[in-house]
Amino acid sequence: MSILGKIFGRLFPGARAQQPQAPASPQPAPSGSAPQQPQTQAPAGTASAGTAPAAPAATMERVDIEKTLDGMAASNAQKLNWRTSIVDLMKLVGMESTLQERRELADELGYHGDKQDTAAMNMWLHKAVMKKLEENGGKVPANLLD
Repeated sequence: MSILGKIFGRLFPGARAQQPQAPASPQPAPSGSAPQQPQTQAPAGTASAGTAPAAPAATMERVDIEKTLDGMAASNAQKLNWRTSIVDLMKLVGMESTLQERRELADELGYHGDKQDTAAMNMWLHKAVMKKLEENGGKVPANLLD
């Protein structure tokens, strides 16, 4: 699982449920020719009935990222500044925040700057993660997207 995927999984309740469903569909497809026809029908049925209710629930019911992270921070023994620090954000959601992890996250998100300049990379990563959260169903305050 990607680093960003781990962050999503800890902030979006439906993210974990959606991941096992994706592998389930491709597995029946390679079984044979006959399952290919039901496979075409299955995604259509899933998209209409199964995925439609699940996807809008996750998309329409936007997760308030600020409220979620503030709640996590309130119950955390460490005082973490998730609003400006990618290191603290990663720690808050229970992830490793090592330089290696952050460099992998930078690769996932397409960072083209100097990874030796960790301050610049970290600031870019925080903004990029907030934008990705916003793009994928999170409600992120405007001041965290700038």
